[in-house]
Amino acid sequence: MRRNCALTPCQLAVWFAAVSSLSIAVATFFALAGAWMVLPFAFLEVAALGIAFVVYARHAADFERIVVQSGGLVVERSTASRLERTEVPLDWIRVEYQGQRRELVKLVSQGRFCEVGRFVPEHQRSSLAKELRSACLGKLAWTR
Repeated sequence: MRRNCALTPCQLAVWFAAVSSLSIAVATFFALAGAWMVLPFAFLEVAALGIAFVVYARHAADFERIVVQSGGLVVERSTASRLERTEVPLDWIRVEYQGQRRELVKLVSQGRFCEVGRFVPEHQRSSLAKELRSACLGKLAWTR
């Protein structure tokens, strides 16, 4: 499951270069015409836009991966280039989801839990919970 992003980081860099160049060009035109105070504000605008684009680009490649293995579920999460891996054993696994607003699907096993489904739209999380339940039940029946 991946974050829904309209632009890749490379496309974002091209877009940023185009917008920044246009803004600085217009500000330079007005500065040469005598309105020199436009130029500092144009650079401030480009800096703020650059910060916003960096924040966007850091999270554009975020993902969540769920792998069903013989011993349990492996949940991998990448957030801003930080990878987090959680293993949930299949023994006594419970998939909890009540359908509440902003609720994530919870995997509970042996007193430990892991929440998944951050990048799944709320109206599709019940389907994710059903798929996980059937995958876990299938693996449990196969391993025993």
